[in-house]
Amino acid sequence: MTAPRPAEPPSEDLSRLAGLHGVATSYSPSPDRTVAASADAVTLALAALGVDASTPEATRAALTARERELGERLLPPTVVCWRGTDPEALAALPEGTRLRIETEQGETRAAAGQLPPGVHRLTATAPDGRTAEAHLVVAPPRLPTPAGRSYGLLVQLYSLLSQRSWGMGDLGDLGELAAWAGRALGAGFVQVNPLHAAVPGAPTDPSPYRPSSRRFPDPVHLRVEDVPEFAYVSCGPDRDRVRALLERAGRLRASVLDKGALIDRDAVWELKREALELVREVPLGPGRRAAYADFLAEQGEALEDHATWCALAEVHGSDWHRWPSGLRHPRSADTARARAELLDRVDFFSRLAWLTDTQLTDAQHAAREAGMPAGIVHDLAVGVHPGGADAWAQQEYFAARMSVGAPPDAFNARGQDWGLPPWRPDRLAESGYAPFRQLLRALFRYAGALRIDHVMGLFRLWWVPQGHPPTEGTYVRYDAEAMLAVLVLEASRAGALVIGEDLGTVESGVRETLRERGVLGTSVLWFERDWGGDGRPLPPDRWRADCLATATTHDLPPTAARLTGEHVELRDRLGLLTRPLDEERAEAAADTGEWLELLTRLGLLRGTGGAVDSFSEEAEVQAVHRFLLRTPARMIGVWLPDAVGDRRPQNLPGTWDQYPNWRLPIADAEGRPVTLEELAGAPRLHALMDVLRERAGESRT
Repeated sequence: MTAPRPAEPPSEDLSRLAGLHGVATSYSPSPDRTVAASADAVTLALAALGVDASTPEATRAALTARERELGERLLPPTVVCWRGTDPEALAALPEGTRLRIETEQGETRAAAGQLPPGVHRLTATAPDGRTAEAHLVVAPPRLPTPAGRSYGLLVQLYSLLSQRSWGMGDLGDLGELAAWAGRALGAGFVQVNPLHAAVPGAPTDPSPYRPSSRRFPDPVHLRVEDVPEFAYVSCGPDRDRVRALLERAGRLRASVLDKGALIDRDAVWELKREALELVREVPLGPGRRAAYADFLAEQGEALEDHATWCALAEVHGSDWHRWPSGLRHPRSADTARARAELLDRVDFFSRLAWLTDTQLTDAQHAAREAGMPAGIVHDLAVGVHPGGADAWAQQEYFAARMSVGAPPDAFNARGQDWGLPPWRPDRLAESGYAPFRQLLRALFRYAGALRIDHVMGLFRLWWVPQGHPPTEGTYVRYDAEAMLAVLVLEASRAGALVIGEDLGTVESGVRETLRERGVLGTSVLWFERDWGGDGRPLPPDRWRADCLATATTHDLPPTAARLTGEHVELRDRLGLLTRPLDEERAEAAADTGEWLELLTRLGLLRGTGGAVDSFSEEAEVQAVHRFLLRTPARMIGVWLPDAVGDRRPQNLPGTWDQYPNWRLPIADAEGRPVTLEELAGAPRLHALMDVLRERAGESRT
């Protein structure tokens, strides 16, 4: 049997062409190793950008055309101006070039100096008569550093059930959690999973990181009883149906809390949709009607497209690629006719978006009223489902037949394919990053801070051609300066913080650039080691300050599971280990032992004896959080399940149906679900929060 032939590397012409379009021809899985991308991967990435490199002749023609275009171009499609500095693109213009700038505020200027923040229209006219138009993004040089230090709670909202929720946590629960945590615990924020609209289906994909839309939230999170019109349904002619719905909701909640059932998002939505159909029959009062009209006007075409997709999905299924051909574009004549025919359903889904937006705003208001400096930290997923609403409504901005993923590395030799279509960097730049701006503006309506999943995607993304394994992809670069300028602009307008999830393999210079612009990083205790030295746990004084520091995340084992080694046993039961169980146990124990030794040496681990194994697991969890507060990190995040001893991860990467990802309620050390009401009185939680308050007080003195 002969070995497979290695992939053919790109030719010199193809490499030059790729470089001019931001397509990489190699990548480095480790600092001492560089791997060439295949010619096929590069060619397919260029094709997704509208560049034909299918033959040597086509490649040479495309290269000549691109070099001519760049040589003759006065301005790139988007120019960035950090306030207080002169844009390089303007400094490079021929002497004597005239500028005309039409600002967002309606003014006309002849120079770029002292412009107000915003995205303005720039026209340049060179002495030889050439003209160019560009979007001019003017942004503050950086986001402000958070005032003081704060600690807060990290939670997957669906997992936080109260005695009022209908089988999964909702926005009423979020508001209650924020109000209680701010007032009773001194917390400064609550961070939640992405609340983006999911793709409907049977069953729905429970992952919050593969949404139909990132622009609009999912109405499954609504607290139906908090919709004002629900009270009129409850006492009207449909009161018997409402009573039956509430009884079904109670049984669904009890099945999770008392009978060990998994969270069933589809069952929850079936109940809520039926209730919301009744609520919609109640006429809005004049004030509510005016508020709804304002929301429709503010959201405009984007909301109309989203609601139209939802209405069409009810009829034709949730993958628009399989719809009748005339409906596969939001601007087609067939879609316009269908929208008119389905106007009632379009209005229903528009109303749901408004109600959800309102309750999200209420939750943030509750957090701020409770004294939280940041309030609710929302999470922005890295992409959207290829068959969903955003991919349909904004398809000209997505790269066809491409998927986002990750290259092979030391942790995953096969690479990763996340099944999410990437944005086209060229189309984003041509639009002045309009889709990105609109997305951020929508989220900042109700977010005091925004966590950006895989923030490295602002710089580059690994594109995997459809039908190819992740190993046969390549990186495509984005204009990180423009992406960051838009991010800083919109966050500063909202007075919000930004946290970048920068875990794993991070390109050199990325963390420094993010810090320069005021974007906080993410530091997880178990990963913070002296990788450039002896590899031992990093002492607290060597941690970075501009970050959110945590003990774990939704993709990692809870702290109790790591301390006890139960995360290894779980992976063994599921057949996920790649080495013998004894080896995995020994490595995990050694890793944990080094951290416990450091905690003991620093006087953070307190117990009755001198040996590490004499301490209780609860004492060790407390010591871990004492350590986090010993670091200079500006924000300290407490994984809420850690506060009650939960040992089960919410998501176990590498599994699908082998493990109930995204469907577990918060539980105690014995696996018994814990409600929000029980959390509020849990002795273990209060003991941990006392540690945080004590150490936070010491750090301020």
